[in-house]
Formats: sequence, C-alpha cells, structure tokens
Amino acid sequence: MSLDTLRDEALDLQDDTIALRRRIHERPELGNDLPITRDAVLESLEGLPLDITLHESTSGVAALLTGGRPGPTVLLRGDMDALPLEEATGLDFTSKTDGQMHACGHDTHTAMLSSAAKLLSAHQDEIAGRVLFMFQPGEEGHHGAKYMLEEGLLDVPPLADGTESPVTGAFALHITSTIPTGMVATRGGACMASADQFMIRVHGEGGHASEPFRTIDPVPIACEIVQALQLMVTRRIDVFDPAVVTVGRIQAGTTNNIIPHVAEIEGTIRTVSEATRAKVHDHLRRVASKIAEAHGATAEPEIILGYPVTSNHDQFADFTLDTARDVLGGHNVHRLPNPIMGAEDFSYVLNEIPGTMMFLGGTSPERDVRSAPANHSNLVVFDEDAMPTGVELYAQMALRHLGAE
Repeated sequence: MSLDTLRDEALDLQDDTIALRRRIHERPELGNDLPITRDAVLESLEGLPLDITLHESTSGVAALLTGGRPGPTVLLRGDMDALPLEEATGLDFTSKTDGQMHACGHDTHTAMLSSAAKLLSAHQDEIAGRVLFMFQPGEEGHHGAKYMLEEGLLDVPPLADGTESPVTGAFALHITSTIPTGMVATRGGACMASADQFMIRVHGEGGHASEPFRTIDPVPIACEIVQALQLMVTRRIDVFDPAVVTVGRIQAGTTNNIIPHVAEIEGTIRTVSEATRAKVHDHLRRVASKIAEAHGATAEPEIILGYPVTSNHDQFADFTLDTARDVLGGHNVHRLPNPIMGAEDFSYVLNEIPGTMMFLGGTSPERDVRSAPANHSNLVVFDEDAMPTGVELYAQMALRHLGAE
C-alpha cells in the first residue's frame, strides 16, 4: 500500500464529506438520542464492508472494518451531537432546528470519519488488522463515550481463525477555530482538563432587611465563600499542577427588603491531574462548610463529577505528531506547550487504551484566528477545506498504527 495516495483519495471524497457535514449541520440534535444523525451516518456507510453495531443506551454506532491480514484493532472516533444555541452564521446550510446548532464542529468530525471509513474500506485487503469507527453521541456533557464503553465498545470479537484482535490504540480529531486550516496540534500527557460542576447551598435564617441582626444572612456568607475559593486556588494548589475554580452563578432572594433563607453558588472546577482534582474537591467542601459554620449558618457543598482529564499517552502522541509532520510538513504541526482547560469525554477512551486527541485547524487563511468566533459561539464557521486533512489523518493514523508503510 502506498500511503502517498491517501491525500488524493481524501480530496476525491470531499464532495461526499461536505454533503454529509451539511446534512447533519442542518438537522442538529442534542445529547445521546440522535436518531436523525444516526440515520444519516448509516446511510453514508451503506455498501461498505463494515460490521455495524447499533448501541442501545445511546445513538452510538460502532462500525468494524476487518482487513485482509490478521492484526490488532485501532479505534477512530468522531462525535455527533450539537449544542443548545441559536445559530447566527448566515450559512446557506444553517441549522433548521430552533435553539440547536453544531457550534463545536461535531458535524465535521462525523463527516470526516465517514469518509475515512470509505477510504480505508477501499484498502481493506491491504490492512493488517481492524479499524473500529466510533460514531459517538453525547459528548457535550452527556458522557456518550462512557455509555458506549459500558455497552462493550472495546469487546472486539476474535478473527474468523480465532486470532485475537484487541484494540491497541485510539485516535480522535477535534476541529478548532483557533488554529488555521492546514495546521494541527497536540501534546503528550494532559491535553484537556477534567470538568466538574459544583453547587453550594448556604442555609441561613431569613427575615426583614431592616433587621439583619435578627437573621443569619446567607448572602454575605456566600460572597465570602466565593472570595475564599479564589484564595484557596492561589494558596493551596501547586501552580505547576493548576486548577481553575470559576463561579458562574450566584442566586438568592426575591426582592430588595427580604433577607433570604438560602443563597446558591454554582460553578465549575477544571484541573489537569486527578490528584489536584481530588484535592480541590476536598478543599472546596471544607472552605464552604467552615465559613458558613463561622457565621452560624450551614453549607451543603455538592460536586457533580464531569469528564476526567484527557491524557494523551506520550508515545502515542509522539507517533501522531511524527505522522502529521510526514503528511503536512513540520511547519504545520505544533506541540502544544500547555493543556487546554476545556474538557472531552474522549478521556474515557484514553483511560482504557493508549491514544491521542489532536486538534485540527478549521479557520480559513482569509480570516484572523485571533478574532474568529470560537468553538461554542453561535457565530463560529469552520472551513470545509480543512476536512480532507482530517480524513487523511484518520486514515494515516490507522494504517501506520497497524504497520502499513
């Protein structure tokens, strides 16, 4: 097999890639139940030599391509769900569903993965092993990858001759508007942060606003807790193993002359190691409870666990960076100096098998990445010229992992 032809083959598939991307973009769906999107994916895979498993707990699709020679399995992942935003891009294929938009580029991921399945299927006899295409719902906070794993995603059956074909590597792409088209970036180790939600309910004793001495006012206590959480981060957390604690909502009271019974504080915790994640959880609970106690109130801290740290395996990250340099040229490939504090549920996959998430540039050369609307903006526009690069990278990573030269 000549790996040099894959770019041309990806370009030949560009019309299909664009058509599927725009079809999905027009009909975005949220969460783990994506029937319209799944039907579009299945239609795009028709006629390919794939063993397809439809997951039951979600709309996940696992499609397995078995090569002509025995070998291990490599997993390629594309997520499919959208965000609850009202699109304002003005694109010809803008969302037709009110309040829902593919603002994170998952429509491009799905389309690129489908075209990669077509490309690799054309080389089925030359593949030593298997490729597992993971079309995943529910990435935007709904733990779709976790559900697919629990349903047996990695339980790949033996080959026909009884030879085992375990999943030995995983690769995912994520398009981003902060990198120009034609460039990619990743790093070994922590690549993206964990993301947990916290809620602190401060219980006081309400009363008339003119007589605060007859009450236990939870509002200033809540304010003190917010300030103390920031002090906690700067004084209790190692700056070289950082954390971000952000309060996004404070709510209390009903009108100007009533001291409320309860004040609520809600926010997010981001860390890049599981050790610091646990430490922040412990510190937050103690700070909130003890400050409230000092003022005669009580606090109920609740932490809702989100995604773990997305940690790329060092050797696999080096492999993906080297592969990308061969494909794109060294000037288009960058090793990230620091993790990104966003979160990803591909972290669940990387907790099970070695792999890498790589960021794919998605802003056209005519636009300035410094001012281009970011992922999760209802104005974000991703350059479709980036997609052949993504299709080729999916194929290159799979084939090189399986030993093709």
